[in-house]
Amino acid sequence: MIRLIASDVDGTLLQNGERTVNPQVILMIQRLKEKGVIFAACSGRQYPNLLQLFHEVKDDIAYICEDGALIKYQGKTISKTPMDHGLAMNLLEDIYQRSDCEILLSGETTSYLMPKKESYVHHVEDEVGNHVTILSDLSEVTEPFLKISVYNEHGIDIDSDYFTARYENQFACQISGDKWMDFVNPSVSKGRGLNILQDLFEADRDSTMCFGDNYNDIPMFQEAYYSYAMMNADPEIRKLAKHVTPNVESILMDVYRMI
Repeated sequence: MIRLIASDVDGTLLQNGERTVNPQVILMIQRLKEKGVIFAACSGRQYPNLLQLFHEVKDDIAYICEDGALIKYQGKTISKTPMDHGLAMNLLEDIYQRSDCEILLSGETTSYLMPKKESYVHHVEDEVGNHVTILSDLSEVTEPFLKISVYNEHGIDIDSDYFTARYENQFACQISGDKWMDFVNPSVSKGRGLNILQDLFEADRDSTMCFGDNYNDIPMFQEAYYSYAMMNADPEIRKLAKHVTPNVESILMDVYRMI
């Protein structure tokens, strides 16, 4: 029996520029919870962003935030894994020196930006939906660094090889969208986040289902027997999942009917 279902958000639950979760997904989350099945939002997004996105069921679901660096359930911090501060500062300074790159530094409840363009602030605050704190200097951040993201509005492929070559031995780094690349503590991944929730909810690999569409979702596929890649994902990603689906809601409905 399925006990735990984890889903990526952008490109998976939210497709084609959608900004709100399909009401059918919310209904299925509620009905599955009644049957003892826990749903987890598993995303590179920050915790306040996910709370807002899932406000109708915010206390019913678990949260794997910041690609697994922060795990929350019913307002409690289950796990938090910061980056090495010195290494992270080197990365941030490197990002800032590249002309078309923008910084997003994740704390527990805010995204720190040191923007080069006002349009980037608008994108993160109004389109992504993050709580934002604007910096004039990186030293203003006093809390642990959970994740660093680099954004290039022209496409992250321009910079991904550069950052991978320089930092793959210091951080776990993954492309997380057409314009984004994420860096976290080497021990952090969505798969490890899923393991933590499996322990919390006494769910093993055989009773876990997951959904994803990008490279940072692959570790999650490896920890769930029922893994689904989205139909519009890269062929390389699709072949690493056990199944392919055009949407999440139809599979959630199938699980509910099966139960």
